[in-house]
Amino acid sequence: MKIAHHSLWQTDTRESIVDKPLSSHEHCDLVVIGAGYSGLSAALHAAQQGMSVRVLEAKTIGYGGSGRNVGLVNAGLWTPPDDVEKTLGKAAGTILNKALAKAPELVFSLIKKHQINCDGLRNGTLHCASDKAGLKQLKARLTQQIARNAPVELLSSLETRQRTGSTKFLGSLLDHRAGTIQPLNYALGLAKAATNASAIIHAHCPALTCQHNGRSWVVNTAYGCISADKLIHATNAYDSTDVSHQTFTKAHYIQFATQPLTQTQRALILPNGEGCWDTNQVMSSFRMDNNARLIIGGLGSLDNRGKNTQINWAYRKLNALFPHIKNVDFDYMWDGQIAMTSDYLPKITKIGTQGIRLYGYSGRGIGPGTLFGKAAAQWASSGEESELPVCVTAPIFEKHTQLRATYFDMGATLNHWLSCRF
Repeated sequence: MKIAHHSLWQTDTRESIVDKPLSSHEHCDLVVIGAGYSGLSAALHAAQQGMSVRVLEAKTIGYGGSGRNVGLVNAGLWTPPDDVEKTLGKAAGTILNKALAKAPELVFSLIKKHQINCDGLRNGTLHCASDKAGLKQLKARLTQQIARNAPVELLSSLETRQRTGSTKFLGSLLDHRAGTIQPLNYALGLAKAATNASAIIHAHCPALTCQHNGRSWVVNTAYGCISADKLIHATNAYDSTDVSHQTFTKAHYIQFATQPLTQTQRALILPNGEGCWDTNQVMSSFRMDNNARLIIGGLGSLDNRGKNTQINWAYRKLNALFPHIKNVDFDYMWDGQIAMTSDYLPKITKIGTQGIRLYGYSGRGIGPGTLFGKAAAQWASSGEESELPVCVTAPIFEKHTQLRATYFDMGATLNHWLSCRF
């Protein structure tokens, strides 16, 4: 059976967004580049504060990682909170940890407030221990989270089996703050809310040049230009400029969605609808959508070199996790890009005068992206940096980003070629 090579989420879009063509010179208080979670959250919250806002998107709303991710709304980062504080220092790390702990609440409150039809389900997420080392890692995370009064609990192997339907895990860490969404519909819902608040979105309108002329920002496109007092650059991993190639490592994440399961099959897998990921060195994830499709993902890309390897891995992974689910094929496969920083922490960097750039969520874009966008809007409105979740810095250039990207891709492909064979 041939698998359709495009995102499942694109087949299930429910919001119709009216974007406006740009055909002349326009001026506004704030111009946002990128219509993903960060850019749309910034546009929404800035418009609600009375600013005139225009958003430039090179392709379509949510085209990048915002429309291609797994749909897990997690609290915090991949990096454990103690490590965040070691990297940033106790004071700065505590600020970031506290802010991101509240990110799921922000996401689900926006869904409720703006009635976003994105299958929002806040039944928690499960971080599943694949082996003894993974279980030890989860116990360490549990200790750190309890010290911060987080509503998390460590489940036994039996409890994990009952919740996942799989016998492959020694335990799991259940985070009650978290949940799942249909990620593209969430992005489209943010866009609709932003336009309802009078923000103007220009899709299919890439920014060609962007510079400050001493008075304001001037962003040129093929269809006209926008001048603005302030600028928020929020393209994350889909920034194609030379600068981006030196500030983060671009990684890929693949996903496969099965055909809808039967009612009997569906009852056996994740009956409560949690989203899951494991402790493997090359992490993988799995969840159910609202149409009884099982979605399995992992690091890697679907380019011609590794496509067949990844397809074969997906079928083996499906059988390893749920051997009792027979004769199930995949209907869809797709991948997306992740901006990985060397310390796996998000960044806000200064761009010239009255401009900032948000990036580096390292695979945790939904909660952090929404939160950083809201914080950036507050900065745009007040000019104050004190309420941002991380300090604004000069551009941070990293070494060997292209080499690291190749390492991630080849390492994931090799791991998937070897895994689940025995």
